[in-house]
Amino acid sequence: MNSLVKAGKCVIMISSEMPEILGMSDRVVVMRGGRVMATVERDSKHFNQEDIMKAAWGGSLDED
Repeated sequence: MNSLVKAGKCVIMISSEMPEILGMSDRVVVMRGGRVMATVERDSKHFNQEDIMKAAWGGSLDED
């Protein structure tokens, strides 16, 4: 995956492993019931396990 990204390609990764998500992602899109609950960029204060799980359980994240 890293070599694809270095070549300028986009990679969509689906995972339930939080360390993998946080370690490999520049952007996380959280979905629940087929709806987008949050989009979190790596440089956002919400790019952490607690806020991503909050969004996954239906909570809202305040704006940066």
